[in-house]
Amino acid sequence: MASSSPSDNHDHHHHRGESESESSFVGKDGKIYHSHDGLAPHSHEPIYSPGQFSTRAAPLDSRDFRERAFTVGIGGPVGTGKTALMLAICQALRKKYSLAAVTNDIFTKEDGEFLVKHGALPEERIRAVETGGCPHAAIREDISINLGPLEELSNLYKTDILLLESGGDNLAANFSRELADYIIYIIDVSGGDKIPRKGGPGITQADLLVINKTDLASAIGADLGVMERDALRMRDGGPLVFAQVKHSVGVEKITNHILQAWEIATGERLH
Repeated sequence: MASSSPSDNHDHHHHRGESESESSFVGKDGKIYHSHDGLAPHSHEPIYSPGQFSTRAAPLDSRDFRERAFTVGIGGPVGTGKTALMLAICQALRKKYSLAAVTNDIFTKEDGEFLVKHGALPEERIRAVETGGCPHAAIREDISINLGPLEELSNLYKTDILLLESGGDNLAANFSRELADYIIYIIDVSGGDKIPRKGGPGITQADLLVINKTDLASAIGADLGVMERDALRMRDGGPLVFAQVKHSVGVEKITNHILQAWEIATGERLH
């Protein structure tokens, strides 16, 4: 959930040695707020457990898709294939659906530039956001930095579906339901077959878990059977797709999951 800044009545308590762009203060609500690189002040809501798929936050009933189109959030650690998946989804759906994309990087616009370079969508339909050193806050606590470009793109191009790639982050990073109507979390086999059982809200509560780069399993010594077993156990049997995104393996299954969720949420019919 987004945390509002108590800017109207708080005492600033700057940490010694911090600059104005990296400061924190205690708000009236008792929470510690901080900001970086132009982001609005925000707090970090504590996460005490990985959560469960069956009790994950539901999509918002109050969403008005005329204000902002159905939004798919794609998260996961650095290097797991988030941007490649963004490209693959665009290539699969752009002929039948109106799409736009927003990427998040901490200090560059590299992922957005990748999508432009590879012609994922017309350049004007792609926005690159620099989140600063707190990428998970931009998708969970202070989502305003992403809401702006998403709403703009939705209104400009009458989009059916918006794609939002988070900055590469840890297993605890997950999207606010105020931002993402459908959440995909992507990991890969290069970290070993232990990753699914380590848990974290990304793995347990995403609407869809993607395990990418399965072609590397033998080189890494990862057991895909173990990964499947542990992922299904951690996710209460929630949806899971094994993929090789760069080779188009599993991409159709992923896009089918997206379209089914879009149809249910919006009442639109599949093209």
